[in-house]
Amino acid sequence: MNSPRHATDAPHAPFDFHGYRVVVAGGSKGIGRSIALAFAEAGASVSVCARGETALNDIRHAIAAFGVTAHTRGCDLADAAAIDAYIKEAAEVLGGIDVLVNNASGYGFTNDDASWLAGFQVDVMAAVRASHAALPHLKASSHACVLHTSSIAAFHASARSAPYAAMKAALSQYTTSQAVALAKHRIRVNAIAPGSIEFPEGLWDRRKAEAPELYQQTLAKIPFGRYGKPEEIANVALFLASPYASWITGQTLCVDGGQLLNG
Repeated sequence: MNSPRHATDAPHAPFDFHGYRVVVAGGSKGIGRSIALAFAEAGASVSVCARGETALNDIRHAIAAFGVTAHTRGCDLADAAAIDAYIKEAAEVLGGIDVLVNNASGYGFTNDDASWLAGFQVDVMAAVRASHAALPHLKASSHACVLHTSSIAAFHASARSAPYAAMKAALSQYTTSQAVALAKHRIRVNAIAPGSIEFPEGLWDRRKAEAPELYQQTLAKIPFGRYGKPEEIANVALFLASPYASWITGQTLCVDGGQLLNG
């Protein structure tokens, strides 16, 4: 007897991205990695940038295993020149850009200058800079789309991580303004706001060991009774980049198992 499938195990077969060129800025692990692999599984050529060489080698091989073009490059997404160089190289290798995914975060969790600046440079300005660099290629695409990774932290006060919440709120606001500005070019812009997502060596995996009380308090706020999986965010990214979402732009979609409903 076959074991039952779960929603998170759903294949990406409903989505066909053959011929698409996808760039994931910040995609060597966690949500970014899942997004990159989901697009590759659905037939897209995929480029990923990040800072860790070992992780980049791993994701490049994993993407190529789907029989599509795979490109990776090391990039400090707080560095404007590095972003320009990465986007240029990615577009050359892929032959253009149809989908840009801005997934990086500076993880500004402490209320000090370093956290505020890291959040501004990576959560906000990396998305702005990558979008500017990719714009000529997106304009040349007949199905262009920009996706930003925001957070449910953007929607409520956060005494524990004020810089992170503020920068994700700024990113969600930028999504709306960018969507209006690029609509004339038929480029859609949306954001995904994940709830608490758990994966090996990720934030909540670490907090399970380092801050078990916080881990359990957060789990108790999720109506579905579990942490989310990166693949669940990837599935939404595929939908928003697909023709099924052709009339959706300027939105920030919460994907959180109802977590935001409990504050």
